[in-house]
Order: sequence, then C-alpha cells, then structure tokens
Amino acid sequence: MSARFFLDTNVLVYPHDRRESDRGDAAIAVLDALAARGGAAVSAQVLGEFFWVVTRRLPDPLTSAEAVRSTTRHAKTWQVLDVTAATVREALRGVEAHDLPYWDALIWATARLAQIPVILSEDFADGREIDGVLFRNPLRPGFVISA
Repeated sequence: MSARFFLDTNVLVYPHDRRESDRGDAAIAVLDALAARGGAAVSAQVLGEFFWVVTRRLPDPLTSAEAVRSTTRHAKTWQVLDVTAATVREALRGVEAHDLPYWDALIWATARLAQIPVILSEDFADGREIDGVLFRNPLRPGFVISA
C-alpha cells in the first residue's frame, strides 16, 4: 500500500514527553489509527531525529536501549524513505521558493518526491499546501485521520 501520510518527528516524540500529556495522548491516537490502517511513512531523517530527541532533549530521556527499541519499532511499522541527493536538491528548492527552514524543507521534499500528499506535523501552518503537499496538525483538538 502506498503511503498517504508522512509523519514528522514531533508526532513520534510526544508520546514520550511527560510534559505534554495532551499532545502525547493525541499523538498516540493518531499513531494507533495509522498503524491499524497502514499507509504512513517516515524518513531516515525522522528516525534519526527521533532517537536524538528522545535520548537528549526530553527532561526524562529514554535510555539508549529504550530508544533503539522504539526507533526499531517505528522502522518496522512505517514505510521508511531514504534521503537522497535528489531529496536534498528539492529541499533546497523549497528553501528558496517557499522560504522553508532547511530541515522542514527536507521533510517536505521527502514527502513530495515520494508522492505522499499529507504531512502530519505541528511545525507547519495547518492547512497550508505547497506544490501538492498538504500540511496537517494532527495534535490539534478534533483532528481525525481521514481516508
């Protein structure tokens, strides 16, 4: 099945952040819904960022072993997309043409080149669309995964 949704790092991190229980609960609901129906992807970038954030940026970080298990579980659950030279070139276009910060542009470029129409992230304006890729904030109240 082709992925319809691309998961940004923050959606994977919030279930581990005890400071953000509402966001964590919302992220868990989204991840559970996507795991049940399939059709979601992450990139190698997202998996690397996830490991780094949950082991270094949380006030109660995961141990390396816990983070390895969680990262491995995500790699088995979601389609994992590579970051290639073409992805970097497209991200650079996103920086110049759409004024995106580079790391956000790399998320957008990965989804765009893989023809994934929706990025789930709280880091973009909810409802913004760039070159056929729609940004949705799955952590806002009332958000529902739609077909």
